[in-house]
Amino acid sequence: MAERRKEELLKKRQKLEELRRAREERKKEKPDEPADKIEEKPNSSTNKKEELQRLLLELNLPSNNKPQTPTSTKLESETPEEQPTASPIPDESTPTPSQIAPSSPSIQASRFIPNFITFEAVILDIPPKEIVHYNKEVQTKDTSFEPPPPSEDEIRAKIVKEFEEAEKQRKAYEEEQKIKAEIEKKREAKLWELSEEEKKIIFNLPEFRDFIDTSTKYVERAINENYDIMRDYREGEDVDDDEEEGPRVKYVCSYFDDRWNKNRSVTDVNWSKKNPELFIASYNKNPYAVNDPDGIVCVWSLRLLDRPEFIFHSQSDVLTTMFSEFHPSYIIGGTYSGQILVWDMRSKSLPVFKTPLGAAGHTHPVYAMQMVGTQNAHNLITASTDGLVCSWQLDMMTQPQESLELVHTDHPKTEEVSVTTFGFQKNESTAFWVGTEEGNIYQANRYAHAGGKAGINHHDTYKGHWGPVTGLHFHPIDGQVDFSDLFLTSSVDWTVKLWRAKSVSKPTAGSQSISPLYSFEGADDYIYDVKWSPTNPAVFGCVDGKGNFSLWNINTDTEVPISTTKVGDRALNKIQWDKDGKRAAIGSSDGRVHVYDVGELCNPREEEWNVMQTKISEMMDTHDANAGRYALAK
Repeated sequence: MAERRKEELLKKRQKLEELRRAREERKKEKPDEPADKIEEKPNSSTNKKEELQRLLLELNLPSNNKPQTPTSTKLESETPEEQPTASPIPDESTPTPSQIAPSSPSIQASRFIPNFITFEAVILDIPPKEIVHYNKEVQTKDTSFEPPPPSEDEIRAKIVKEFEEAEKQRKAYEEEQKIKAEIEKKREAKLWELSEEEKKIIFNLPEFRDFIDTSTKYVERAINENYDIMRDYREGEDVDDDEEEGPRVKYVCSYFDDRWNKNRSVTDVNWSKKNPELFIASYNKNPYAVNDPDGIVCVWSLRLLDRPEFIFHSQSDVLTTMFSEFHPSYIIGGTYSGQILVWDMRSKSLPVFKTPLGAAGHTHPVYAMQMVGTQNAHNLITASTDGLVCSWQLDMMTQPQESLELVHTDHPKTEEVSVTTFGFQKNESTAFWVGTEEGNIYQANRYAHAGGKAGINHHDTYKGHWGPVTGLHFHPIDGQVDFSDLFLTSSVDWTVKLWRAKSVSKPTAGSQSISPLYSFEGADDYIYDVKWSPTNPAVFGCVDGKGNFSLWNINTDTEVPISTTKVGDRALNKIQWDKDGKRAAIGSSDGRVHVYDVGELCNPREEEWNVMQTKISEMMDTHDANAGRYALAK
């Protein structure tokens, strides 16, 4: 088709060339054509019209009766307009339109009026026929000319190559990152390098010191947490040595700070009831550190072994200390100067409240104090060696709420009662018992009542010790049997004695000397403190001047302790049980606080109360028999 088309176009071009050449030849042949022939051209156009009319007549159209068709009329009307400028100037030889008009009568005939009809057109949308062109490419597959797939060796080699390239890129990236990190580190070191003076200024800032102190405590607590993180729970539990049968006392830890506790003695220890892992210890003066405070109080934690949680200062030796039962953040201390100090763990090392030094408060050393009452109504009771007993409100320490001077007017030697220790019965807030330097124990009342006056009860004297009383503790447990009237005392006469307090509601008419129910004489040195177990009714512990911690069980044996532990070579001053009765904190004269675990010894057996009651009844019978024999002999 393309060849044929080319041939046709070539023929047309040749024909056009021939026509152009013929026209040029005609122009050359007739160069001097006269002007009159040129002017006759309008006549030729007229002749063409006449010839057209003649042709119409030959089509059997009537010339006179039927009008001319619209086509002829149009030609007639348009012909003069098409050649307005080409008409030559009329002359005699050229006929005018008026002369031609008679020869064509059909032009002036009447206008033809066609008849119109309506019809409905149906439009059909017929899609064009699809033309399909076939060639060799369509009839063959794409994969026919593709190269064959690679073999396994080629694939393996390609993968190895890609892996090697990726490994090289990774090493190059790591090397680049390492170089960048070193450059950044050097740049930061240059930017943040401080001078020695700037370091000293930062180290001495209080905020920096507080931050370091607090954060290091957190870390040390986590490190000292005694938990086996590698324990396999799929295996059977191993029986530890701690679970061996029989009485045993296990050493837990010793707490000592070389900066604050060196050359000091522990004067008192106590446990926190709200935070069972915290205990407190008070210390006396360090004669070799003149610039240090005379007295300090350290709050220790079982999870912080190397240093105390808090350290509080005092201008005088602190002789006794305790956590406030109703204000857990308060710590109370009695001093050698007679001041009562209150520290707050949320505050700094100095006391937030303190009593004045003067006649309004104590002027002699305060060795004993106790909190009595309830959450809504409680008082702090303190006693000094001059026999003055004061009652305080912690939020108003400027002066005591009440004062009571203990005086024994019937005493043969001196009226003054030098108090070294005292104690209240459980759930009792008015009557209390005091231990004195002379070894006697007296019952006293804070207020006057129907049977007696406020102050010392002159009629009853608890005699039994031959030296100063160092400790006094009432039975603390509520159980099947009421033992709240039993109390223990320790003395420098190497003995611990068990007493039964006389009822306050039944006063004695005359003077009466009350002797102990039993005397425990297993020690061979001064006994500085004694405490009942808070869980087992028959167990108590005591410490002596040879560094021995003795554990007694009245139901088991009254002649020898069930356990004696050598704590150290220095004298042990104080002992205190935690609220669970499992651990005992022991204060030493070398400034150390030792913690011991008594394990199962603190847990009472089912028959413990009944056995204890039987033992006490036997002691009372023996005591009454001995008292009768003594009265007869006298």
